[in-house]
Amino acid sequence: MDNSSSDSDNGSAPRGKLFGRQRSIHAVLGGGKVADVLLWRNTKVSAAILIGIATIWFLFEVVEYNLVTFLCHLFITTMLLIFIWSTTAEFFKWNPPNIPKIILQDSTFRDLALILHKKFNYLLSKLMYIASGNDPKLFLLTIVTLWIISIIGSSISSLNLLFFGVHCLEIVPFLYEQYEDEVDNIAYKLKRRMKKTYKKFEAEYLRKIPRGPVKDKKSK
Repeated sequence: MDNSSSDSDNGSAPRGKLFGRQRSIHAVLGGGKVADVLLWRNTKVSAAILIGIATIWFLFEVVEYNLVTFLCHLFITTMLLIFIWSTTAEFFKWNPPNIPKIILQDSTFRDLALILHKKFNYLLSKLMYIASGNDPKLFLLTIVTLWIISIIGSSISSLNLLFFGVHCLEIVPFLYEQYEDEVDNIAYKLKRRMKKTYKKFEAEYLRKIPRGPVKDKKSK
């Protein structure tokens, strides 16, 4: 018997963390510098990234900058700043700009490609598993979610959707860590209500769908 179905909808504490995780949100995000940025452990870097993303969105969406034009102007500005710095460093007794010979290591691209490869394969295998009918509840949830995203995508430009997602990636984990208990409690009660709604839908509709005869497997 499922104990969760017999519990009443009250303000009791949730049983377990969101998505059934056992680790902290910092550990789930990798526990490194990326997690520190997303959770605003490094306030200056997080704020700089957020302001930079907002600035780029303003240039492309409001000013209607072209990507090629923006990149050219960015490189021109950078080269001019380095040129002025280099030529005036000796006169003002400044340290000349230290330009590294290798900015990005080869391992950086390999690690990024490996991560993307694993994530993409996991996503495809998960979609194939759901589409095969192994989890009807997850199948319906995926269909509804994709349908909602398609509606949002048709109403919002891809650029706005991209920057909105990036902003959420930097803001939502931080807010969740601050109000973790409250969010887990709400998610727990919402999950229980969704289970009850699905059971009612299954009893009234899914079980009435005619199915083919099921042959009993007899062991020889």
